[in-house]
Order: sequence, then C-alpha cells, then structure tokens
Amino acid sequence: MAIPRGEFRALSWATQFLAYKRPTWKCASCRTTRLSRTLATSATGKESRKPYYVTTPIFYVNAAPHVGHLYSMIVADILKRWQVLLGNEDAQFLTGTDEHGMKIQQAALAAGMDTQAFCDMNCKTFQDLAKAANLNNDHFIRTTDPEHKEAVQYFWEMLQHRGHIYTAKHEGWYCVSDETFYPQSQVQLSLDPSTGRKRMVSIETGKEVEWSSETNYHFRLSAFRDRLLELYSKGTFMKPTSYMTEIVKSVSSGLSDLSISRPVERLNWGIRVPGDETQTIYVWLDALINYLTKAGYPFPPGQEGKFGWPADVHVVGKDIVRFHCVYWPAFLMALDLPLPRNVLVHGHWTMNHEKMSKSTGNVVNPFFAIDRFGVDTMRFFLAYQGSLSGDADYDNSYIVRDYKKHLQSGLGNLAHRAIGCAKGNLRSHIVDAALDQLPKATASDTKHQALLEELPLKVAESMESLNSRNALQQIMDMIDKTNKYFHAAEPWKTPSESQRVLYNVCESLRIGAILLQPFIPSKSKELLETLRVDISDPAKCRFSAAKYGFDADYGQGVKKHILFHPLIAED
Repeated sequence: MAIPRGEFRALSWATQFLAYKRPTWKCASCRTTRLSRTLATSATGKESRKPYYVTTPIFYVNAAPHVGHLYSMIVADILKRWQVLLGNEDAQFLTGTDEHGMKIQQAALAAGMDTQAFCDMNCKTFQDLAKAANLNNDHFIRTTDPEHKEAVQYFWEMLQHRGHIYTAKHEGWYCVSDETFYPQSQVQLSLDPSTGRKRMVSIETGKEVEWSSETNYHFRLSAFRDRLLELYSKGTFMKPTSYMTEIVKSVSSGLSDLSISRPVERLNWGIRVPGDETQTIYVWLDALINYLTKAGYPFPPGQEGKFGWPADVHVVGKDIVRFHCVYWPAFLMALDLPLPRNVLVHGHWTMNHEKMSKSTGNVVNPFFAIDRFGVDTMRFFLAYQGSLSGDADYDNSYIVRDYKKHLQSGLGNLAHRAIGCAKGNLRSHIVDAALDQLPKATASDTKHQALLEELPLKVAESMESLNSRNALQQIMDMIDKTNKYFHAAEPWKTPSESQRVLYNVCESLRIGAILLQPFIPSKSKELLETLRVDISDPAKCRFSAAKYGFDADYGQGVKKHILFHPLIAED
C-alpha cells in the first residue's frame, strides 16, 4: 500500500530506510541510482527549513582543559559529522568558552593578570584543543564577544519587559565554584578530607558553599513549574531518560525564584544589567544565551530557524543538567522562544574511579594524550568507552588495550590480510560481483551478507537516538565478526573458489570505513583511499553508499598498507 506523502515525511529516517526494499538485481547503475535517490530524499528532508544545530557546553577558562572537555567536544563532533554523512552539508556545530563570572575573576587575580588577557590566553588553549581533536565546528563563541553581550542585554530587556524580573533581597548558600545559590535542602555539613575541617557543601556537586546576603534581581522561575513538568512528561527532552527522575522530583517539589544578578562590588567581571551599572548579570543566564547568539539572536521576524535555532542537541555533562534542563527552558518559555529539541547528557570520566577535577589536579592533559596516542585513537577510545548514563574510567592501559584489539588487530589487520590474500586481483572480484558472476554463496556467505545489509540501519537507529557509543560498538562488532568469517573461510587455501569471501570482506571494510567517518575521520579516509574508493565523489563516501554492492568501481591497484602501526612503548 502506498504511503501518503505527508505521512512518509513524518516517519523517522531509520523507519524509511527499513521500509525501503532492495531491488532485484538488474545492473550496478540501476541498483545504485534507485537506492541513492531513496536515501537522499529521506536523509535530507527537503521540507526542513533550518540547519541541524548541535552544541557543546561552553567551557570555563579558569583553568586548562582536561579530557572531560575533549569528550564533550568529540560527542558533539560525531553528531555533526553524522549529519554531514547523511548529506546535510549545512549542519552547524558550536563550541566555545565561558569567560565571565567570579571563578574567572578570582583565577585572573591569583595569576596576577589582567582579566581579559587571562581569558584570551586560556581561550586559545580551548581553541587549540578543538583543532587538535580535528573538530568540524562551524563556530567558536566567546562570551566576551561584543555580539554576545548585545544578545544577553537584549534577552534581559525582553524578560524585564514581560514582567519576569523583579528586585529583592536574597539570602542563601552561595557556591563560587558552581556560580549558583543553593537552598538549605540542597546543602549539607561535610568534612574536608584533606584538612578535617567542617564545611557546608552542595549535595549535588560536593563543592563548598558560603552564606551570602545581598539585594539583586530575580527571575520568576517558580511560575514555570507546570510548563516544565509538561515538557518532561513528553519523555523526549532529555537523553538518557535516567537523568530525568531527579529533575522531575526537584521541580515537582517546587521551584524558588532564581537570583540572576550579583552586586558589582562582589562581581565586576561580566555583563552589566541594562540600565543598572551596580549589578552584573548572573553568569549562567549570560552563558546559556550563547546558543542563541550564534543562531542570530535577536531573530528577525520569521527567521528564527535560519541559522539553526532551535538547537537539535545540546551536549552537556551530568553536573550541569539543572542549568540546561530547568533554568534554560524556563528562560526560553518566558520569551516564547522555541525550546531545544534534545539535551544529551553524558557521564564523567574518572581516574581510579574518582571524578576528574581541575581543583584537585586529578585530570588528564588531552594534548599529551593526543600527542602520545594520535587523535583518531583518542577519538575512538573516548567514543567507544565513554558512557551516557554512567561514568567511565580512564587509564592509558585501557587506550592501548582498545587500540590493539579493535584498531590494530581488528580493523587494520583485517584490511592488511584481505588485500594480501587477493594478490592484486581484488578489482576482478568486484567486477564479478557487479556482473553477478561470483561463486555460489555458502550459508556463511549469506549470513555475512545479511549482517552487512542490516548494519547501516542499526547504526542509523542508534545515531537517531543520539547513542553514538552504541553505533560505534555495532560497527566494530561487524569488523570482529568479519575477522572470524575470514579466518573460518580460509580463502588463502582455495583462491579460485574464494572470490565471494574476499568480496564480502572488502565490502565489510568499505562499509565500515564509510560508517566510521564521524568517529575516526582521518583513518577512515585512509582506509577508503587504500581500497581505492573514489573519495573525490561525495556520493561514494556518504551514508547512502554504505550499502552492500553499492559501489562497483573501487579496488583498482590496491596494495597492502599498514593502517595502524604499533604504539611506541613509553615508560
């Protein structure tokens, strides 16, 4: 039965892919043309008027970046590159730095530096990390940018104009490290493990708080309780949903209005409240608006989505969920602005199962790690082992283990052995496949072909649900099964009867290389080049090409190539 046009558009991309039935064999060009058109229509979605838009948190410049920052960057970069792989060339990716607030002010003072010069110095470090990590980001925002200041002050004026802001005396437990006030119910007495000193700390973050009393501006957060709960009830705003339980519990119990300014005598490094030079805008109100700034806010009428808003995904660490899932949607609701479609929350990286923290020095320098292991190795390890719903432990030995198992002995060894076994005849096997002249398929051949035909859909479904880790693990599971299939078939013993085995293995490598592009972009490109896939033709490298039998033109003059060299031992 034909699907009505409007209903077809409403289906998820993966569902459309699943509904597509591979045509019976006619010729390579007919087969690939029809599939290409089907995937291009479903992947690009011509009815969409806005670019796909993904963001990282903006990172505080009070100290150097650590591997946790690198992980957030890579998760967002994978999502952006996946969209490009689907053919969405206009996808937008934003990262940047948060350069206002008391922590910055105090860090600059401790360093004996001018505050702006301090921000400039540390911002460059994060920009360098984005480059070292091979991020495909379109923008790098700084909250000290003039256009951001204008956007923040305009946002404030709109909140004030609509009656969402009032002045009042505020008393409570203030945490300098978290840049926020906590109610009595969210703090507790604790012992400092290093000194034995009793102190009050935030229950949520464990950071020290101090009692503070001041007069400042407040946002009527309490007015948005019901609308926030309605948002959460849809079950799609936060991923994974495991983080939603605490947020729903907290909001359900009642919301206090939010202090959104600080007296200048206590905080002078920030954006001033419009019309009141005695107050500085709360750093989190300032920071969250960065996502709007690079989307062109304030928006010309009718052009809200021109540069990507609403964001499709905010990638955030679990320690800033409340800011992104309570404060941020409430601010947007107050101005009737579209809400971000998803907030993707990930866990922390630990060392010896203790949270990495700049304040304790328990951190990994991401530059050293990239220099030692290589950027694609680090991207692979963090994407493969990083957890959304929980924490992941970091150790150099784990990186070496995964490199040897999955990359060197897995993907790299498979490519080296298959090309060697073909003995220069790989192209003839691909031609025979296009002409349907390969030897009759055995049961294991048919099983492996089915695996390759199912893989793109499974990977697409994982990526649609924003689970890039699961997508990567599915790809690498296919590589592992291909190694076992190759070893069991022993094509080197009967070369005249093993063309189908070698063709299946090379299709595994080609399809795997295409799907791995968002994760390990340099090495996947290198593998495609090794297989002599025409990477100058985008159609040969996009997701639509990750289809068994799609490309009949590769394999000419393929030579053995070491894709993953042994790691150099270090003390």
